[in-house]
Order: sequence, then C-alpha cells, then structure tokens
Amino acid sequence: QVQLVESGGGSVQAGGSLRLSCAASRYTNCMGWFRQAPGKEREGVAAIAAIRDIDVYTKYADSAKGRFTISKDNAKNTLYLQMNSLKPEDSAMYYCAADSPVCPTIATMRYKYWGQGTQVTVSS
Repeated sequence: QVQLVESGGGSVQAGGSLRLSCAASRYTNCMGWFRQAPGKEREGVAAIAAIRDIDVYTKYADSAKGRFTISKDNAKNTLYLQMNSLKPEDSAMYYCAADSPVCPTIATMRYKYWGQGTQVTVSS
C-alpha cells in the first residue's frame, strides 16, 4: 500500500510556473503525473522510473515536452513536476500515481495507487 499526497497547485497567469510535489508513504520506483480537466478524461503528463538515483528514465506527453520536468527524490520519497510556460489549457486537477508493472508509462490504467489531486488554474 502507498499513500500519496500532492501539493503545490494554485492559480497562475499564462507563462508562469508552478512546482507540484507528491509525498509517498514509502519508496516506489515507478511514479507519474496525470491531469483531468472538467468534462475530459484523465490523461498522462509525465512518468519516471528512478532506481536508487542511478538509472533514471522519464516519459512525457507531447503537451508536456519542453515545458514540464518530472523528477524524484528517493531519499524523501517525493515526486516533483516543474511546470514552466504554463498555458490556460494546462488547467486541471493534477494527480500523482505510483506502482505500475510497466515503467515509465503515462498510461492511466497501469497505476495502482493514486493521490487526491491538486488543482492548477492558469489564466490568460
């Protein structure tokens, strides 16, 4: 079992930045960030496989490439998502997820554990 708690969401203007955090109750190799806007399906944003900070693999959705960076601090069991150059279409509830048999992956159905989410709102 893994408990996940997201933080760092908020309201920013377009072009701004936010850093999301996800604290996990224990070490887990495979984690990811997802988002869901009202009326839309949950979609993958970024995922990471980080084994003892030596072998790190990441995967990004096309919408996140070049603007978002996923990272993980294994010592703190904490996942991060640095979001730059934010756009209004990035507005959504952002969730972190953990434990997938395939890693890294941004496929929603692969993950076993989910946090409660943190809201990101980007105004134009």
